[in-house]
Amino acid sequence: MTSELFEPLPLRSGAVLGNRVAKAAMEENMAGDGQLPDRQLLALYRRWAAGGTGLLITGNVMVHAEALAGPAGVVLDDAAPLGPFIQWAKAAKSGGGSVWMQINHPGRQIQADMPGVVWGPSAVGLDLGRHSSRFGQPVAMTAEQIEATVVRFAVTAARAEEAGFDGVEIHAAHGYLLSQFLSPLVNKRTDAWGGSLANRARMLLDIVRAVRAAVSPSFAVAVKLNSADFQRGGFDADDARQVIEMLEPLGVDLVELSGGSYESPAMSGRPADARTQAREAYFLDLARDLVRTSPLPLMLTGGITRRETAEKVLDSGVALVGMGTALAVTPDLPARWRDGREADRQLRPVNWSDKALASAAGMAQVRHQMRRIARGDRPTPRTHPAYALAVEQLQQRRALRRYRDWLPTVRGAAAANPTV
Repeated sequence: MTSELFEPLPLRSGAVLGNRVAKAAMEENMAGDGQLPDRQLLALYRRWAAGGTGLLITGNVMVHAEALAGPAGVVLDDAAPLGPFIQWAKAAKSGGGSVWMQINHPGRQIQADMPGVVWGPSAVGLDLGRHSSRFGQPVAMTAEQIEATVVRFAVTAARAEEAGFDGVEIHAAHGYLLSQFLSPLVNKRTDAWGGSLANRARMLLDIVRAVRAAVSPSFAVAVKLNSADFQRGGFDADDARQVIEMLEPLGVDLVELSGGSYESPAMSGRPADARTQAREAYFLDLARDLVRTSPLPLMLTGGITRRETAEKVLDSGVALVGMGTALAVTPDLPARWRDGREADRQLRPVNWSDKALASAAGMAQVRHQMRRIARGDRPTPRTHPAYALAVEQLQQRRALRRYRDWLPTVRGAAAANPTV
């Protein structure tokens, strides 16, 4: 089945992806002024577009200006100017592939020094040991806030289509808001959004329905879902199987499987679970189980760096191979695979015992490479993680000052009506 990697993938909406290789979302945290995509992001996506993927999925775009996972996050809400997003979509499609916008709300995964709101299904804060204080203490969302957030996702999806994107991916993994609602460890509600899995999945399902109703039938709608949270008593593979079945009647094109959260960063290859200790395709064993019963095509992301591994993933029945870090180091990797070549460099490993700090350093390394690509420079994958983390922290401090200056100018009705 070695040729399948470069065969088209038709989706139920009528969209057709040019091949089975996708750039998975990475949190670039590279927004310019006004939390908008600027020349940096456009240059980065042009480079990826030329690299041979059938699909580019953007880093998470925030649906709520007062809730950002990082101070340089991109925001697309009802007030954002559309021009920069039109340019972003054009850049991402300049190589002939498709582009989907990942849309997200961070919920409780918001740094303590950020302005705005810290919401969750319940008032359960992050447990990161001595790093817990780095994140805000969440307040439990009201019914009105939940309903307003559903609307926000639909507005962002409709505006993404208007800007020229080919689809959206709703982020319900990695411990962000929708993943928090799905998790029995975080969601302690006793109302319609808590308790049973059907209740915990209610917000996600409502968002999918609202998004599907707000966009054209030919516009792709995908969901990113944890195959497992890798926390005892948390969202597990059986829960994932049931949620995929719930999504099938709602017009979803594809489900991307990943895993972990800030508390257990399995998506970085540093989980607290033996099933993901393999150096590549962290979640393949779980995906093999899910693909047997899944009524929807699945995409697998996490630790895929070689063509042989990608083909093994497809041989398991997974429809689409997602790569993130590998494309931050080698942006033309799919084109290399077509030519029978592999990446000649790998990112320097982070073997720190503090898993939360190691995860942050690993993400800083990836962002360091993305910024180099955006400037037209070659990636430097041997950059020391401590250096990358220091540079990242400096840039984030600058971005935080810009965000603090910008946010009061857009609060408007939200400041007058804090329940929404």
